[in-house]
Amino acid sequence: MRPNLRVRGVVKMDPADPSKDGGEPGKKTALLLLGCPEVPVQMGIALYLASRLEKSGISVGVAGNPSVIQLIRVSDPDQHYVKRVMNLEKAMADLIEGRVHPDITVAFAHNDAGISYAATVRHVSASPLYLIIFGREAEALAALAEFECEKIVERAVHNPAQLKKKIDKVFGWAASKS
Repeated sequence: MRPNLRVRGVVKMDPADPSKDGGEPGKKTALLLLGCPEVPVQMGIALYLASRLEKSGISVGVAGNPSVIQLIRVSDPDQHYVKRVMNLEKAMADLIEGRVHPDITVAFAHNDAGISYAATVRHVSASPLYLIIFGREAEALAALAEFECEKIVERAVHNPAQLKKKIDKVFGWAASKS
């Protein structure tokens, strides 16, 4: 039996509905779905993305397995970038049952399970879905994502630089060269 995880901060993320204890009123929300932290670039990119979204005025929640949650807690102990963390299975159940309605969802995938989670999100949520596909088999995994989403694909394992550049371009954060 798995131990119950304590959730840091608020779980519900629907600022439009005051009956839900969600994000800050009037503030957009993002849910980041992280898979097993086997591939080193995932945590750095997740914290980078959370930082940029927060600076853009979007409240960020992260869902993951117990290892992901502990890595977030250790990496961001003062909650500068991530205000809420939750168990991935709980987050998926909340999405499926309509208890959370993030304005955007970002799924991280370095294996077929990540693609499956993203496909489920696409099926149950109308919010924009960004799918960050990385790791040694990124291109092959991207071919499995046969559903509507914004794919960001990079064969990144240890070095996040090229993946970060692609994320910046997709989210409109890339520096202009003109």
